[in-house]
Amino acid sequence: MSERLSRRSFMAGSAAALASAAMQSASGSTGDPAPPNVLLIFPDQLRAQALGCMGNPDVKTPHIDRLASEGVLFRQTFANTPVCCPGRACMMTGRYASSHGLIANDLRLRESETTMAELFAGHGYATGFIGKWHLDGGPREPGFVPPGPRRQGFQFWAAHECSHAHFKNHYFRDDDTPIPIEGFEPKTWTDLAIEFIETNRQRPFFLTLTMGPPHDPYGAPKEYEALYDPAPLTLRPNWREGVNGGSRQNLAKYYAAITAIDDQIGRLMDRLKLLGLDENTIILFTSDHGDMLGSHGMRLKRKPFEESIRIPGIMRHPASIDSNRATDALFSHVDFAPTLLSMCGLQPPASMQGSDLSSAVRNDSAISPDSVFFQIFGPYDPGQVENGWRGVRTDQYMYARFEDRPWLLFDLDADPYEMNNLVENAQHKQIVDDMDRRLQDWMKRTGDSWTNDWKVRVEQGGALYKHKTFYTVDEYIQWAKENPDLAPVKP
Repeated sequence: MSERLSRRSFMAGSAAALASAAMQSASGSTGDPAPPNVLLIFPDQLRAQALGCMGNPDVKTPHIDRLASEGVLFRQTFANTPVCCPGRACMMTGRYASSHGLIANDLRLRESETTMAELFAGHGYATGFIGKWHLDGGPREPGFVPPGPRRQGFQFWAAHECSHAHFKNHYFRDDDTPIPIEGFEPKTWTDLAIEFIETNRQRPFFLTLTMGPPHDPYGAPKEYEALYDPAPLTLRPNWREGVNGGSRQNLAKYYAAITAIDDQIGRLMDRLKLLGLDENTIILFTSDHGDMLGSHGMRLKRKPFEESIRIPGIMRHPASIDSNRATDALFSHVDFAPTLLSMCGLQPPASMQGSDLSSAVRNDSAISPDSVFFQIFGPYDPGQVENGWRGVRTDQYMYARFEDRPWLLFDLDADPYEMNNLVENAQHKQIVDDMDRRLQDWMKRTGDSWTNDWKVRVEQGGALYKHKTFYTVDEYIQWAKENPDLAPVKP
């Protein structure tokens, strides 16, 4: 029996006893405090700048803003690899993409990885996943992920591998019969979340709820789109007119989708309160990456710019977090798992590379990372990404480079919209050198190498999901050589 199967068998065999103990604790029969529930919510492609609590003057997010006012707002929260699949894997494993291996969209996360869902399940938590999964690789449709190791520790399942049909979509439970979604999918996902919470109200739970919007194609139900007139919207100073995927109309529809999601957050909060669970449920509201939406004349993600890397970071837990706090502590995807586990009294495994920021959640003066490390491993022409890059961000500076040359340096204090690239400015050579040394140190600490990068444009034309499932880019390249008539992208 493999080490992986042995570990899974041990976790499955001990889960019932652990669950019984956790339920006794939750009911107070042991005299110990009830373990907190965890609700991780992340809409797809929601940039931090698109929330009222982050200073946006146009978007209407009263319920999300209330989450922030009742907990702690991490104003500097980031996606280490700002694209869907790698970002989700970083969240779940607490590891950088170069370590967990999911370095391109539509690869499969290795079953050998340990996720926080597995760890919570192994300690008696009911685990549930609802929404867009995007960690199974291979064909996106019909989108069924069978029960077992590919669900990475989630017991309750109501999900679709990947679809951007935000209306009239479908999902699966434990067999391959698609279940239709008649209207706007976030409402159905929220209905299912409420079902899970009500079913598991007597035991601690870890629920991940991930919604497809506001990811493009941008849009929302008509009553939400009617809230936003594109003409008077406040545009970021680095925004450029005429960008495909970044128009005023796109921005208005993006905001409409966020407001529609905000209403669902309100429903969830109301139900938690009605069930008496809101005081002891840790809510982390975030996203897998941002969206350029015309800033710097660009669209989508995968960029080192703030609109792409900076995401919401809101933590609410009235039992342990003071309300109405905000912090500039640097918080990123790899920190989520160790932080949430620690807040629940569980020891993060040594394999996790992120930082446990539970002290920073509760205390403004707590020590937090002095920088954040970013990785993108290959080109993506539709997203205007010419090559893989690495980056590092401190409180003041954002620096990124390609393998063969420095690329960007921004002084965020003086230039928050990143409009003045200082990388070739002789007066800033020392800073470039210092940031480059910091980046090289991050690569060494995480075991990263430029040899991880790929040049074949495997994220284009559906290359990694049209025909079969791959764990690595090299697997695709070998398959493409053997199947030249089928390969969407030739090596």
